[in-house]
Amino acid sequence: MKYGVIDIGSNSVRLLLWADGQTIYKKINTTRLGAGVEKTGRLSAEAIARTAHAVAAFKQEAERAGARKVLAFATAAVRSAANGADFTSAVKDLCGLSVEVVSGETEAKLGLIGALGGKDGGIIDVGGASTEVTVARGGRIVYAVSADVGAVRLRDACGEERAALETFIAERIAVYGEVPPFNAYAIGGTATSLAALALELEPYDPAQTDGLVLTAADVLRWAEKLLSLSMGERLVLKGMDPRRADVLGGGALLLYRVMRAVGAVQVTVSEKDNMEGYLVCKMREGVL
Repeated sequence: MKYGVIDIGSNSVRLLLWADGQTIYKKINTTRLGAGVEKTGRLSAEAIARTAHAVAAFKQEAERAGARKVLAFATAAVRSAANGADFTSAVKDLCGLSVEVVSGETEAKLGLIGALGGKDGGIIDVGGASTEVTVARGGRIVYAVSADVGAVRLRDACGEERAALETFIAERIAVYGEVPPFNAYAIGGTATSLAALALELEPYDPAQTDGLVLTAADVLRWAEKLLSLSMGERLVLKGMDPRRADVLGGGALLLYRVMRAVGAVQVTVSEKDNMEGYLVCKMREGVL
């Protein structure tokens, strides 16, 4: 049985096509739905339109590929915007798909379930507008907190000024407080993009990035390098995703600061993430 899952994030829309317990493939369309939300509190009409059309195209693709059902969920950009309902209505009108807007806590749990599949450990998920830290012990979630800071939100708020980035990050991740020790995995585009740079991957190959270990020193080194380079210099780096070149430096600095805050000396990059987690949860609920 085939299913499709569409993840609508602040930076990009992603499609997961799944069948018989296996991921067939994932695709991404960078639409920057969350651009400007940090300053205006609203999704722009242009971002709503291009993202809704991306969702509709992915739904059509999944159905053409034989998906019995296509599900969609949205995260920080939609839940934090004053006009988030305008986006979900636009998608419904365009292609008939109902978009579930998940809470920060639910987003954290989805990432953990997807990445760890029931094992003990924890995840750090740097997204476009929020960053989740989740920890599981003894088969249950013991910690799940979402902070209102991500790679796109950072870019909108601070540009690439190091001092401003550091201050903004410190203020937003203070919500984590005391986090139980855990074996850390990293999911999301920031982590996978740093893995691709570290491996100098061209083209991108998830089979190689999945399981790569990045130390805190590695992540800081990439943050400092990226923030010191011009856009042109970043774009010629082997393994650089041009769709993330303008936000990856801040995202890397954010990942490093979160690692320091939670006591993680290294992270293992996971290609399985909240999309797999969403699918598993819907199966448990009997939706699929």
